Amino acid sequence: MAAPAGYLAARPAGAQVTIEITNMRNHEGVVRACMTRDADRFPRCQGSTQGYHVVVPAGQATTVRFNNVAPGKYAIAVLHDENDNGKADRVLGMMPREGFGFSNDAPVNMGPPAFSEAAIDVGATSMRQTIRMRYML
Repeated sequence: MAAPAGYLAARPAGAQVTIEITNMRNHEGVVRACMTRDADRFPRCQGSTQGYHVVVPAGQATTVRFNNVAPGKYAIAVLHDENDNGKADRVLGMMPREGFGFSNDAPVNMGPPAFSEAAIDVGATSMRQTIRMRYML
């Protein structure tokens, strides 16, 4: 017996990647999360055709999910956009004013980590990753 038309299209195309965010300092604004395979677009992910984006109210951001993720090597960046202006605010153009975090809890040394430091492998099954939010001010 053949499957009804559209049946295969309704099935998930990939894995679910669940991000648990810890160390949030408040529930103001939103959390912006991006996940990309494009090393040249990390950590902002802007214009990445090989990525996923999620925006959730900060009060609901203890868990963020990326659905139907194709297998591959990805890096994840999160921003606690406390004033919800769509960008990472900085003091004197350098020091982040808002919280941020990366997959693998990748180290931050005078700038964001390299893609390779934050890279995780996503396969065909669902996975979890914990990201600690960091605040410089």
